[in-house]
Amino acid sequence: MDLLALVDFNLVARHGGFGRAARASGRPKATLSRRVADLEAGLDLRLFERGARTLKLTEEGRALHQRSAALLAELDETTAAIASGADRPRGRLRISAPLLFSQVAMGKLAADFALRHPEVRLEVTTEDRAVDMVEEGYDLVIRVNPDPDESLVGRIFLRDRLLVVAGPTLARPDDGTTVPAVVRAGREQPAQWKVKGADAARIAIDPVLRLSSLIMVRDAVRMGVGAAVLPASLVSHDLAAGTLVHWADLDMPETALWALYPSRRLLSARVSAFLDHLKQAFPHGTPDELAAYMSP
Repeated sequence: MDLLALVDFNLVARHGGFGRAARASGRPKATLSRRVADLEAGLDLRLFERGARTLKLTEEGRALHQRSAALLAELDETTAAIASGADRPRGRLRISAPLLFSQVAMGKLAADFALRHPEVRLEVTTEDRAVDMVEEGYDLVIRVNPDPDESLVGRIFLRDRLLVVAGPTLARPDDGTTVPAVVRAGREQPAQWKVKGADAARIAIDPVLRLSSLIMVRDAVRMGVGAAVLPASLVSHDLAAGTLVHWADLDMPETALWALYPSRRLLSARVSAFLDHLKQAFPHGTPDELAAYMSP
């Protein structure tokens, strides 16, 4: 197999077209097209479905892209490390992280990592949706309680638990009365919260305010609008200061933040360095560590 043709195939697959790949790489479009055609001929496989204005990977092309892109990246990093005489992290590192974690910790984490590894060009994208790491070119994703994925491996680096909290002026009812609640917008809400305790109590709620960010929810609860379910790490300082009151722990498994990466034996130096960075920032992975990390 022509390795250069495989490199050009991955370039076109990553950018979704010959024209975009040519503009991104500075290579002639005709050269890229010829090399991909030669690769298809050599493999006796059609790797792209070519339409009048669209270019789409075939099933075989997608499988080749998924398996070869990571290997080519490792090969490029290995040769660069050998040429420089040191196996140190370098190059671009693309990370996808959820909204709340990005808002409260990722800026500080990213800046500290950049100072420690100046040869790495870190790019962090904030989104809560599930991403396709290979198709979208991510090296690592951070997700909360992700669904199992055979193509990814990873590790838990933080755990948190959910608390029912309210402002000090709002008393928790003990007679089953419905309480005003601030909830996340865009999500189906139960009619009551089941909380931990000897009596396995339930708190009936009336959602009076729906907000798209948990930080917004916390700020609204501080104003006394209603009660809310929030991560312990996000309200730790408010509970200590008395600006919020802890009513109960929500009766559900703790949340876990995972760092996920493509399943392969050799891990890039960049990803390994960031995983070590997370471990140093949160050695025990507790909510208190995240709360302390968020402190000014």
